[in-house]
Amino acid sequence: MILKSSKTVTNCPYSTYNGTVLMPNMNVLIYGAGAVGLGVASCLLKSKAKVDIVARPSTVECLKKDGLVRKGIFGEFHAGPGDFGSATSLDALPEHRYDFILVCTKSFDSENAAKDIQSHANLYNKRTRIVLFQNGWGNAEIFAQYFPKEQIFNARVITGFTRPGPNEVVITVHAQPIHIGSLFSQTGEDMANLCRAIDSGGIPCEPTDAIEKDLWAKMLYNCALNPLGAMLNLPYGALAEDDHCRTIMDNIIKEVFAVMQKAGFQTHWQNADDFLKIFYARLVPDTAGHRSSMLQDITAGKRTEIDALNGAVIRLADAHHIDVPYNHCVYEAIRKKQANEKN
Repeated sequence: MILKSSKTVTNCPYSTYNGTVLMPNMNVLIYGAGAVGLGVASCLLKSKAKVDIVARPSTVECLKKDGLVRKGIFGEFHAGPGDFGSATSLDALPEHRYDFILVCTKSFDSENAAKDIQSHANLYNKRTRIVLFQNGWGNAEIFAQYFPKEQIFNARVITGFTRPGPNEVVITVHAQPIHIGSLFSQTGEDMANLCRAIDSGGIPCEPTDAIEKDLWAKMLYNCALNPLGAMLNLPYGALAEDDHCRTIMDNIIKEVFAVMQKAGFQTHWQNADDFLKIFYARLVPDTAGHRSSMLQDITAGKRTEIDALNGAVIRLADAHHIDVPYNHCVYEAIRKKQANEKN
């Protein structure tokens, strides 16, 4: 269900965008300035939100010198270095409480991120919403060990980002609006306001009460495309054009669907065949030129998110005594390729 309410629940001054209410003075912390973090930050800055970014020293140096630059399919935008804050750690931030903390780290950093944020109680309160802009399954459960569940939200992103420079992001492809919602409770007006701000800044974004279904839809998409694209150094469209690759992806998706259902989760389709029709007819064509983030990580000699994708499927499969040989195959291949690149 997509929420359409335009009521307000804060004391912030407001402006309007296409007849809806915005919160221009919302305070947002972007925790992690990879391509996704910079892309979302650019939208919020364009919407006049107050934004601070925590990033690596090399990124912060460039942001402080040249600002943030966004290019690509949603147009160009440049925020000057004086338009936002940037810091190398939470300790270096000004002491005020944020309305939203957007976690844009890789999934394997979830626990470290949760611990770090929890240890800086001067930056949040019970009204602060923590939104996980991360791939994979299981991130919300990690954060729920450190924060009340009603403060934790997930974002489903099917938008392609690349990062040609430390302070630059290019939006390359876009399949569906960003969806933001809670796995634990209803999604309220505070999240609708965040979505309006992102949307008005350039990337379509909507709140939802069906985020579990969205996240598993993305798992089906990512588990099939990311590892195979990384192994073969091919964009998504090329994978779908090859009969051998289609066979592998078909079986990965069927295994993921079986595990998801056995574990008691749901998505938007009743069976794998229904998803496969949409996958090849719309989802892959809409992102045909994109090269997976997993391929970008391997090329850069970085750790991948395979453990939160096919690895998460394998762990659930083991718990429910389901065989998933295709997921095991690509999982082990990526682990091996990842190790070789590091060496």
